[in-house]
Amino acid sequence: MKPLIIGDRTFTNRFFLGTGKFESREQTRAALEASGTELVTAALTRVHEGDAAEDSILGAIDRSKVEVMLNTSGARNAGEAVRIAKIALASGFKWLKIEIHPDARYLLPDPVETLKAVQECAKLGMVVLPYINADPVLARHCEDAGAAAVMPLGSPIGSNRGLRTRDMIEIIVEQSHVPVVVDAGIGLPSHAAEAIELGADAVLANTAVAAADDPVKMAEAFRLAVRAAELAIEAGPPAERRTAAATSPMDIFK
Repeated sequence: MKPLIIGDRTFTNRFFLGTGKFESREQTRAALEASGTELVTAALTRVHEGDAAEDSILGAIDRSKVEVMLNTSGARNAGEAVRIAKIALASGFKWLKIEIHPDARYLLPDPVETLKAVQECAKLGMVVLPYINADPVLARHCEDAGAAAVMPLGSPIGSNRGLRTRDMIEIIVEQSHVPVVVDAGIGLPSHAAEAIELGADAVLANTAVAAADDPVKMAEAFRLAVRAAELAIEAGPPAERRTAAATSPMDIFK
């Protein structure tokens, strides 16, 4: 597989992890280590510079190894997202995940406001990754607006339902000139592997790991699943067939 480059950074691990639902900094730290992730997302409200803030997520992250991407969770429109982005940038954070979902029931992203936010935040010089519906047309617009990658949903946030948007993700992968990171709805390591096998460049999960009975073990499971899918692609799997093919052909040594 080609190297995964987003912005000015090259990633060796294609599994990204959200930090919003872990029970403690200690659990977060252990899960991050088990996952081997090199990119994490965090809400601005959970980021506090310095160790004095007990709820600071930064204390659990080795920033020499892991990039922190702040998100605009809670923003209901582009204006609110850009305001959060400017605070993040002033605090020294260049990476931004744009999340704008005014619908509290399904948390589906607002495509119009998201595109506006991508345009404005890219102008600020930020590395912008928008969370979007699995809409190939919107993905291209976000790319043209300056997105460093696009993050189509597999299914609604936290639903653990897997890739219900599989067909659209395939089109986005086919057409995109920037990395595609499948985000939201990933509930099992097999879902993550499926996304990589479809051609996605990376996968981001949070609930599936943090809400597991053993988050650390689940983080490792996701790391292994994503790597297994990556190795399988590199190995060159045989093509699908409409008919059977003998697994022990009699003329194999002729």
